[in-house]
Amino acid sequence: MTDFSNELSRRAVLIALAAGAAALPFMRLAHAAGFPGIGAGGFGTLLNHASDSALNKLGVPGAFFGDPAVRIGLPTGGGSSGGGLGGMLGGVMSAGSKFGLTDGLTHKLNQAAGVAALQAKPVFHTAISHLSLSDAPGIIGKSDGATQYLHTSAGPDLHHKLRPMIDDALGQVGAFRMLESSTQLSALIGAGRDKLGESVTRQALNGIFTYIAAEERRLRANPMGPAGSVLKGMF
Repeated sequence: MTDFSNELSRRAVLIALAAGAAALPFMRLAHAAGFPGIGAGGFGTLLNHASDSALNKLGVPGAFFGDPAVRIGLPTGGGSSGGGLGGMLGGVMSAGSKFGLTDGLTHKLNQAAGVAALQAKPVFHTAISHLSLSDAPGIIGKSDGATQYLHTSAGPDLHHKLRPMIDDALGQVGAFRMLESSTQLSALIGAGRDKLGESVTRQALNGIFTYIAAEERRLRANPMGPAGSVLKGMF
């Protein structure tokens, strides 16, 4: 090995050691708080409490529709959909709503999201248990850091797992039947089953994460509240 290669290797080792040393205080804090991995306790417990509470609230009939921040809207003709009211079309949808073409379907989409929310607890618990603590500073330093970490790390997988639940719920509440029984409604929305299911899944998951983040902030602010001793000493 040349002197140049030796020097490069030595510098790489020094950089790695420096990075590890910088992370030690955060990792020691993490282990002291009892969470060597997120799923092992600590923030895993926090996320389980927050997700359970969020899903319980959103599973109450009318919860999704009753909160404009997470209300499920109809998919746009271009195939994109936003969270909450951002998923609603503009003037065309407003006109359709006045004639009663879209109101019923919008309510059914929100009803389906609530049905799926109540069934999603095991899916979230599994996702949380599979997380590992690789961003202790980010999680500790933000009021919704654990939720952000879950969203970033497990969001795509949660979307994949939630989608069939949403499709089943859309069938249960009659959303698919309503869409397919009205040529006017189908033409106005420009969406079939697949597009509708994808849109509702994306919006519902965004709403769930919004509620989980709010629950995390609440639990952090009052760690000796209902969650009790499981969060003691974490913050």
